[in-house]
Amino acid sequence: MGFFDKIKKGLGLDKLKEGLNKTVKLLNTDIRDLFKQEGRLVDEACLNDLFEILIRTDMGVSAAQEVVNEIKSQFRGRVVKQDEIIDVIKEKLKSLMSQEDTIPIHFAESGPTIILFCGVNGTGKTTSIAKLTKLMRTLGNKIVLGAADTFRAAAVDQLTIWSKRLMVEIVTGQPNSDPASVAHKAVARAIETKADLCIIDTAGRLQTQKNLMNELEKIKRVISKLIPDAPHEVFLVLDATTGQNGLSQAKHFTDSVACTGIFLAKLDGTAKGGAAVAIRKNVGLPVKFIGTGEKADDIAEFNPDTFVNAMFDE
Repeated sequence: MGFFDKIKKGLGLDKLKEGLNKTVKLLNTDIRDLFKQEGRLVDEACLNDLFEILIRTDMGVSAAQEVVNEIKSQFRGRVVKQDEIIDVIKEKLKSLMSQEDTIPIHFAESGPTIILFCGVNGTGKTTSIAKLTKLMRTLGNKIVLGAADTFRAAAVDQLTIWSKRLMVEIVTGQPNSDPASVAHKAVARAIETKADLCIIDTAGRLQTQKNLMNELEKIKRVISKLIPDAPHEVFLVLDATTGQNGLSQAKHFTDSVACTGIFLAKLDGTAKGGAAVAIRKNVGLPVKFIGTGEKADDIAEFNPDTFVNAMFDE
């Protein structure tokens, strides 16, 4: 069994459904109420009601309007039942969420693969790192963590606790020391110990804080001096509960540090599972992983078809 087969086997549909539970309830309950058992005439009022339901998942005006337009073109003036509507909605959403890059992690051809995590404060970066670390450990990878969030002692402490729980090595620095130097040491240690992965945490920052964004760029430069094509992945952690605000975050971070993918966190705490739709439609970044709960095992690889089916509990 290859690596990616193991990933797919290890990240079950049940966890994804659990994480999307609130979105599932919103969609299934509201759409069922909209069309009833006997069906409903698809007129302007019906389309407006459907639009409002979709908007509540935070998929954005543009995506919601495209779905409604598809329903309008196929069913306007007809009485249709719930199942017919849901089938069309699902196919449209799958189309909107399709992505060319379906590989969760692009590994280095030789030596350690370097993954940089970035994002706004409070998005769940450290927990997302723990989840990915647990998954990679389960698949037999040797990992070194880098705690480059040197400005917050609590962040280093949290990552250190996770490193002990997951039995992986961690490289830290003095409080308020240069984050780039910690990243450099972590990568050097990964090379020295022949680790498979080096996963580096960075300070949470607002996308509007230019000095901190410059710091991220410095971390990338320092890493690339040790391994020219590193980092191999730059994951932007977005909080699903922030909904549409994530679009602005994604754009600014991508402009600054060329993010390669999104880790969508906290899906279990929101009915805004549609945020993933908006991100795929409006941001040129693939969603790589999603956080489906608070435990280290609560992680799922992102697959558009599986995700949309899970939104409707299928």
